[in-house]
Amino acid sequence: MKYLHTMVRVKDLDASLDFYCAKLGLVELRRYDEPKGRFTNVFLAAPGDESAQVELTFNWDPEDYGGG
Repeated sequence: MKYLHTMVRVKDLDASLDFYCAKLGLVELRRYDEPKGRFTNVFLAAPGDESAQVELTFNWDPEDYGGG
């Protein structure tokens, strides 16, 4: 079994990037803005190892999350 990536929904993209990049040391690989769906995806990974990625999903319109 191979780990590909995990998605984390974030409410504050700048604060999340600060945490994952400045504090944990991950680097941004690519960013995808989708105006029709009104969201941004940012893919992060450890420097020199793109095999396991973290995908940050930021919805432009605020919505409460009621999940667990």
